[in-house]
Amino acid sequence: MSATPIFDRTLLDRRRQRVSLDPAAASARFLLANVAAELAERLSLVERHFALGIDLASHSGEMAELLRQSGKVGTLVRVERLASLVGDSLAVVADEEALPLKEGSADLVVSALSLHLTNDTPGALIQAARTLRPDGLFLAALLGGETLNELRTALLEAEAEIRGGASPRVPPFVDIRDAGALLQRAGLALPVTDQDRLTVRYDSMFGLMRDLRAMGMANPLTARSRTPTPRRLFLRAAQIYQERFADADGRVRATFDIVYLSGWKPHESQQKPLKPGSAKASLGEALADRSRVSRPPTS
Repeated sequence: MSATPIFDRTLLDRRRQRVSLDPAAASARFLLANVAAELAERLSLVERHFALGIDLASHSGEMAELLRQSGKVGTLVRVERLASLVGDSLAVVADEEALPLKEGSADLVVSALSLHLTNDTPGALIQAARTLRPDGLFLAALLGGETLNELRTALLEAEAEIRGGASPRVPPFVDIRDAGALLQRAGLALPVTDQDRLTVRYDSMFGLMRDLRAMGMANPLTARSRTPTPRRLFLRAAQIYQERFADADGRVRATFDIVYLSGWKPHESQQKPLKPGSAKASLGEALADRSRVSRPPTS
């Protein structure tokens, strides 16, 4: 783990705890519900039954419920940092950065929108992979790419204009170009990564910020400014947001890029790439043969 944590995980816990007790926050769970449904759909395409599955820090319960409904998982165990988030589920209260699970104990690990908020994401993936039995499946979704880029731009420009400098307000997210390397570093075989983009529209920047607070996703950065933010900074940011990212009807766009990851714990039954030099015909010969094919005469 980094000596200087990027995320204030204790603050994140407090916010998730507060959100879990607020019935009004349920309407802001559309993002997690959307991602959980997509992960469940991807799992449905796998012709396997998983005796023991782990729902890793998906925190609001949507993912766990869909896994139970899928019929794909025999016993489901939730792993969360807060006992209050798991209710009466079979659960382990633990940090996804320090999993106390036995090596090779699970057949499936699924994580929805959590691992991008860890201070040691590569280490968290390694621990999740270590938990899997041979031929076990890891499936996850993280925020990535251009997520909240509009909000980041508006806040940075407004703060630079008003204060002459800027503090970090929107977290960094996973680049899909790095996602495959993370899976390989974790020792997972047959890695697959892809990205989906969800664009949500709001009446103004303040509607987006209300949803982010209701999701427990307000600024969790350790390096965030501790000084009170003047109201005029947010008003100016909202103006910039409106000028730069509004559609013809006046509503503004907010981008959420979802990076999906999947990989399998290595097993002898899995397909393996051919070893270098094992091909029976060379590429050079194939290209030479193609060049010798006669072409029809031109008129």
